[in-house]
Amino acid sequence: MNNAYTLPAIIAVTLATLAIGAYGLRLARTTSDFLVASRVVSPHWNAAAIGGEYLSAASFLGVAGLILRDGVEMLWYPVGFAAGYLALLLFVAAPLRRSGAFTLPDFCELRLRSRKLRKLATCFVVFIGWLYLMPQLQGAGLTLSTVAGGPSWIGSALVGAVVTANVAFGGMRAITFVQAFQYWLKLTALAVPAIFLVIHWRATGQPPIPAPESWLTPGEHGSSGLFGTYSLMLATFLGTMGLPHVLVRFYTNPDGAAARRTTLVVLGLVGVFYLFPTLYGLLGRIWTPELATNGHSDAVVLLLPVAALGDGVLGELLGALVAAGAFAAFLSTASGLLTAVAGVLATDVLGSRSIRGFRLATLLGGAVPLVLALQVTGLNVSQVVGLAFAVAASSFCPLLVLGIWWRGLTDLGAAAGILVGGGLAAASVLVTVFGHPTGTLGQLVAQPAAWTVPLAFAVMVTVSLATRGRAPAHVADIMLRLHAPDTLRV
Repeated sequence: MNNAYTLPAIIAVTLATLAIGAYGLRLARTTSDFLVASRVVSPHWNAAAIGGEYLSAASFLGVAGLILRDGVEMLWYPVGFAAGYLALLLFVAAPLRRSGAFTLPDFCELRLRSRKLRKLATCFVVFIGWLYLMPQLQGAGLTLSTVAGGPSWIGSALVGAVVTANVAFGGMRAITFVQAFQYWLKLTALAVPAIFLVIHWRATGQPPIPAPESWLTPGEHGSSGLFGTYSLMLATFLGTMGLPHVLVRFYTNPDGAAARRTTLVVLGLVGVFYLFPTLYGLLGRIWTPELATNGHSDAVVLLLPVAALGDGVLGELLGALVAAGAFAAFLSTASGLLTAVAGVLATDVLGSRSIRGFRLATLLGGAVPLVLALQVTGLNVSQVVGLAFAVAASSFCPLLVLGIWWRGLTDLGAAAGILVGGGLAAASVLVTVFGHPTGTLGQLVAQPAAWTVPLAFAVMVTVSLATRGRAPAHVADIMLRLHAPDTLRV
């Protein structure tokens, strides 16, 4: 694909990201600014920032590619990604903010008074963050190589460098401005070309979507049948409340009520966004059907404008706009992930709450996934992100739900549930990525949430009941702190 406008568009997005980050840097002076933006982010700013970091490579490129390739059963990806915020709104957002924690490991120690549990939570935060970062960096490489030619590692390295610089020098305060801007850029980059594509589709006589019968029959093509569908639904719906980079944003709200309003706005922003990748997947069946079978389905969003409208000025401009939006997706999501990972590495691995410690942790947190992304190639973007959701749903989701709503949870119960549920989900990720199993085992590990999530809940409850004597003595005070209205707090 030779588009003269694409590279300037990507450069413009990158420079805008650095400029906005530099503006936020002027406001970032304390450790609290770097970790939680001093807890002064308003609901609407925070909602846009969450939308910016949440709508990743899997959302911008992967959802459309899956619908193009596998059909309507892949609609569960955007449905689950959006609906996950409903569970977050109902069960987690406000109590988590009222806890006063800075990170997920902070919450673990606050709620259960266990340093060992805190260290275990740290390991899972870093694992999920790095697992989620890999496809963002690889997606950046795919985008740059698709639209501008050249080796894919350049795009991965560029995103890694820009994100690491922004996070290291501006922390959460700077990243908030960057991510809010990038949400609206991504929405515009998908919506404007989509409008022209629909107009073109109507002008050409509304050609029917050439889809095979199996493509239209859920459960018979693409994933592992009914089991895979339900497992995917469970992972995406519950995994959202366990994603460290999403949860850390709720610590930036002024209070629990603001956290709840933030979640409500996010539901609307994310729901609107997911209308457009679905449309690209459907229209791709008309103008780029070859992508469904040649292994490049993730590129449909990038290639569709020129394929449908021709390689004239309009098609190339719209193609460049989409490429700029895709690059914004990688930058914003990687920024959120790196901020969450760096915060945990600084406080729990390096043992520092200083700005210098945060910056050192950022360099470490950004270098490891970049090396992995350059070494492990050929991964399906949405599949890897879906596996990250499965690990989050099997570890932190049970911990947060039970820790917030059940006073009987103990430190041993929480640790056992995380190790069993999250550990088996993490093992499934490694087996899927490196082993490519087939048969029944392949179905179970390709979408593990259907059995790892219930297992994690069951283990946490069973072990907690068996060790009820280890329940923290202060649990009544903590539960009051989590659930009392903000107006009653002193």
